[in-house]
Amino acid sequence: MRRLIGCTLALFFFAVTHVAGQDTPVAPTGLIQLFNGQDLTGLTTWLKDTKRDDPRKVFTVKDGILHLSGDGFGYVATEKTYKDYHLTVEYKWGKRTDGGKYVRNSGILLHATGPDGGAGGTWMASVECQLAQGCVGDLISIRGKDAKGDVIPVALKAKTVLGSDKRPRWSKGGEVRTFTKGQLWWNKHEAGFKELLDTHGKDDVESKLGDWTKVECICRGSKIEIIVNGTKVNEAFDVFPAAGKILLQTEGFEVDFRRFEIRASK
Repeated sequence: MRRLIGCTLALFFFAVTHVAGQDTPVAPTGLIQLFNGQDLTGLTTWLKDTKRDDPRKVFTVKDGILHLSGDGFGYVATEKTYKDYHLTVEYKWGKRTDGGKYVRNSGILLHATGPDGGAGGTWMASVECQLAQGCVGDLISIRGKDAKGDVIPVALKAKTVLGSDKRPRWSKGGEVRTFTKGQLWWNKHEAGFKELLDTHGKDDVESKLGDWTKVECICRGSKIEIIVNGTKVNEAFDVFPAAGKILLQTEGFEVDFRRFEIRASK
C-alpha cells in the first residue's frame, strides 16, 4: 500500500508540473546564483492584489541587495524548478513593519508547485521554511490548487516531541508524525514564546536585529534539512512535492536578501 501511495504521488507531481507548464526540475551540478545582484533576471514576482504587476515597486534591486519593501503580500520566485539542491539564503530585516505588535515575518517557500497564487491567492503550494522572528527554521505545509481548482497535496514527516505548550518540535529520537497542514517547530523553539515584535527566544540561533542571518535548506530526494547560522534546527522526510520553484516571501515587513543561491546537495 505504501509503495502504491508513493507511485500515485509521483504521478500526481509529474502531472502538476507538466499541466501547469513548469519546467522539468533541474538538479544543480555547480553553483547557481538565483539572484545575480544586479536585477531580477531569472526571477518573477507576484502580489496578491496586483498579480504579476508591481506598481508600488515592492521588489527592487540596489547595490547587490534584493529589497522587499513589505508593502503587500506575495513573493519573488525562480523561473525554473529545482530538485536535489543545497540552498543558501542570507537576509536582514529593514525598518518597515505591518504596524502590529507581532514578530517580523517572511519565509522561504520550497518545492513551490502549481499556478501563482494557487494557495489562497497569495502563495503557491509549497513547504515553507519559516523566517519569522523566534521561529526561523519551522516547516509548514502549504496546500494549494492547480489551474483546474483541484487540490495540490503537500505533506512531510518528521520525528517529533511535544513541548509543554503541546506544539510538535523536531527531535532525532522522537515519534514520527505526518504534517499535511500546520507547523513543525524547530527543535529548540521556546515554549511560551510570545512572538512579540523584535523579541528572541532564549535558544534562538538567528542573528540580532540589524545583522544578517544565514539559512541553509538542504533538499536531497524527499528529505529537507534546515541549518540556521551553522546550527541544524529541523529535519523532515517523505516530503511531497520534492521539487519545484523556490520563493522568497514579502509578508508585511521590510526585508533584504543579499545571497540567494543553490548548489548540489551532498
